[in-house]
Amino acid sequence: MNREYSPEMRERALRMLAETRPSHPTMMSAVRHVAGLLGMSPETLRLWQRRAEVGAGVKPGLTTDAAAEIKRLQKENAELRRANEMASTGGSPPTRHAGSGSAT
Repeated sequence: MNREYSPEMRERALRMLAETRPSHPTMMSAVRHVAGLLGMSPETLRLWQRRAEVGAGVKPGLTTDAAAEIKRLQKENAELRRANEMASTGGSPPTRHAGSGSAT
C-alpha cells in the first residue's frame, strides 16, 4: 500500500526513533518498534532515517536538495542541447532522411 505521510508525522516518527534507539540492541529493532507503534511500514521509517542521516552529513550519500539540483541541471542541459541542435540546422528540428534509421 502506497501512503503519504505529513512532514509532521515524519518529524514525530524520527524524534520517537531517536528517543527509543538507546533501549534497543540495533537500529532496525528500534525502527520496527516505532513503526509498529505508529502503524507504518518499518521500511518507510528506515528510509526516512537514512535520508535524515545523509542530510545531516552523518552518512555518505546524495542529499535530497543535491539530487533535485542535479535533476534540474540535467533538464536544463537537455533543453540547451535541443536549442543548439535547432540553431545548427537553421531553426528547424532535426529530420531523418529516407534511407536512414533501423530496418524492421
